[in-house]
Amino acid sequence: MYVVATAGHVDHGKSTLARTLTGMDPDRWEEEKRRGLTIDLGFVWTHLPSGADVAFVDVPGHERFLGNMLAGLGPAPVVLFVVAADEGWQAQSTDHRDAIAALGISHGVVALTRSDRADDQRRQEVRGEVGRQLAGTALADAAIIEVSAKTGEGIEKLRAELDTVLAAAPAPDAEQRVRLWVDRSFSVKGAGTVVTGTLGAGSIAVGDRLDLLSGGELVPVEVRGLHSENTAVVSAQPVTRVAVNLRGVEAEAISRGDSLLSPSTWRVTQEFDVRRVSGESLDGIAQELIAHTGTAGVEARVRPLSGDFARIRLSAPLALQLGDRFVLRGPGARHVLAGVEIVDLVPPALRRRGAAARRAEELAQLEDNRNPAQSLRHRGYVLLSELEQDGYETSAPPAGVIAFNKWWITARQVGQWKQALNDAVQEHMAAKPLSVGLPRGAARDVLGVEEDSLLNLAVAAAKLESAEGVIRLPGAAVNLGEAEAGVAELERRLKREPFAAPEAADLRELGLGNKELAAAERAGRLLRLKDGVVLLPAAVAEARTRLQEIEQPFSTSQARQALCTTRRVAIPLLEQLDAKGITRRLDGSLRELA
Repeated sequence: MYVVATAGHVDHGKSTLARTLTGMDPDRWEEEKRRGLTIDLGFVWTHLPSGADVAFVDVPGHERFLGNMLAGLGPAPVVLFVVAADEGWQAQSTDHRDAIAALGISHGVVALTRSDRADDQRRQEVRGEVGRQLAGTALADAAIIEVSAKTGEGIEKLRAELDTVLAAAPAPDAEQRVRLWVDRSFSVKGAGTVVTGTLGAGSIAVGDRLDLLSGGELVPVEVRGLHSENTAVVSAQPVTRVAVNLRGVEAEAISRGDSLLSPSTWRVTQEFDVRRVSGESLDGIAQELIAHTGTAGVEARVRPLSGDFARIRLSAPLALQLGDRFVLRGPGARHVLAGVEIVDLVPPALRRRGAAARRAEELAQLEDNRNPAQSLRHRGYVLLSELEQDGYETSAPPAGVIAFNKWWITARQVGQWKQALNDAVQEHMAAKPLSVGLPRGAARDVLGVEEDSLLNLAVAAAKLESAEGVIRLPGAAVNLGEAEAGVAELERRLKREPFAAPEAADLRELGLGNKELAAAERAGRLLRLKDGVVLLPAAVAEARTRLQEIEQPFSTSQARQALCTTRRVAIPLLEQLDAKGITRRLDGSLRELA
């Protein structure tokens, strides 16, 4: 299927032409039929001479319904531009032309309707005027077909030209992620919630699970059924008009401008940077506007960066990607002000004086919006999946960027992490000389990262050591500081009497608390056993030597006597020997050397 949207001034015969081409009435409302005025979107379809299936989205032409018109044009890849041969180019012709340019629609055909009311001279005048008005736009070379719904003149020629234009349009990608902009939502008895829209890319099948972005919230839904052109189908391929029967949401909760999305594949955001592609300079327009994309029309605040660039903040988040086009209009305005396209979905903060101008200069230097180098320059590191969902080219990292696990990271960012981590470790050890090292959690806070893999990369880049939950300088000796004198004195005593472990009061007198003892143990100067027993590390080997000299097996009392120590020391020491496999327990209280 192909999808074509109509465009053109009010009462120039868009609906009549759609009716003539399809045999179906696109006006759905009784008011539309009574007034002969299209108010909302209409949908009709037919087959062209080639056999191609084409659906038309008929849009209102009156200036009062510009928002509805933009909702119809937004998702459409091809346009049928209508100008009445008797009236010629009019005010809404200009608005619709500007909207087409803003949205980047580049394929279409022009129909000069009501040609039966214009003589040859008038027809030529209007053709010339249409050519001048479309000059410099993507429709500059579009064929102009003179038609009359009343007499049938040119209708078949128009059909043939539509065939030609549609065949030249870019082929849609059925493998892409889904983003279906909702243009209608209603409830069907016995079926439930139904939404309609133009499927421009990706595929939808019965049973698929999707996300509905509505009111800024993602709601999981399931595809219960599909219809296209009033016919049930099991799957829908792009480009097609499709009605989707949803399970998991009420119709009243869905509005035009909501979207059905492939789960977890889209960035949902409110703020982004744009480039002007058509219309007025961005530094001269109002800051409070309505921004239209897809079928959505959202209140927006525009912060100009220059005449060609601006930062936009929407009142509600949308699922967006690089290159998405927006039409900007004033809240009360009935004409298009400008067209813009997204160039950065995660822009840097603008906090300093002159930041806006500098940002505009950066964006002006972009040669390729899909090159992630610019985004990485101010973000430093990004998940590859995020770059892909934003629409960046990710076949290979750009210069100065490394691929690490699931991340793309600039070399500059790695250098910053290296310096920051080295500084943090040194500052920590200077402030807390008895510490084993900078805790990994504190290190992550310093770097502003959450993942251990990124911290490990920084550790490796800084040539530091990571062990026991801390980061430290390689081979760094523990600085005991003021505890050195106390530890040295304890070493002297224990060298004289290896198993005469000091009492708690003795340790306090030496100025050795838990912190100091822990530091000394990490430095390999002391050995701490259970129940506050402190010995030299050599005590283990010395105990083994002495126990070899007594009869095996031996009791705890015999061991105590051999070691010339107390039961307070002997029991935790023997347990240490057990744990190291130097001794083993037998039945009762007996042990033997292993």
